[in-house]
Amino acid sequence: MAVVATFEIEITPAEGLLPGTGRFDFTKRWSGDVEGVSSGLMMSAGTPVDGTAGYVALEVFDGLVAGRRGTVTFHQFGSMRGGVQDLRYEIVPGSGTGELAEVGGVLRLEIDDDGLHHVTFDLS
Repeated sequence: MAVVATFEIEITPAEGLLPGTGRFDFTKRWSGDVEGVSSGLMMSAGTPVDGTAGYVALEVFDGLVAGRRGTVTFHQFGSMRGGVQDLRYEIVPGSGTGELAEVGGVLRLEIDDDGLHHVTFDLS
């Protein structure tokens, strides 16, 4: 089942948790087939200015997904080599509560020219 949504993100830099890393705390406000708020933590390393870097993130969402209410955790694994980006964005297995207790799947992210984040959830 495909679910389509957008989100706006507020990112706050924070002190890195490990030597040579960056940290960012963030909040997303979701709309569309997904309504709610998620909060998370992103850690990064590398030199993005040179086109080589990576990050991991966890975020907890609270709200509605395709009309089902609950919480669920997303995780992301992103890398960039030579300016070419690769991203895995998924629902953490076993993380759902309420009507989202059994939900799983993969998220596909695209950012438009205006900076709006568009996400398609392929739910299982």
